Amino acid sequence: MNKTRILQLLGLATRARKVVSGEELVVKEIQGGNAKLVILSSDAAYNSRKKIQDKCTFYNVECHIFGNRYELGHAIGKEARVVIAITDQGFAKKMSSLLSENSSGVSK
Repeated sequence: MNKTRILQLLGLATRARKVVSGEELVVKEIQGGNAKLVILSSDAAYNSRKKIQDKCTFYNVECHIFGNRYELGHAIGKEARVVIAITDQGFAKKMSSLLSENSSGVSK
């Protein structure tokens, strides 16, 4: 299942120190041009979701909505996380293809 693969890849990227989590830190990474891909949890608050999506649109960073805050947090070895940025182009490319397959499939 793609969901498992995405979460495993998130864990691998975290161990490689290519993941930033937390709203303010992610916004800084987006503005600094370091964020290659942003993942928002599906249960993010409206204001947080809008802020991150607007920043991603303005700075031309790919943004996906995936999982919930507990799944994302568990994948990176922390507590609940609402937003995660991937700072490595290789991880971002692979994750983007997996997220695109996941969203185009029947089950999410």
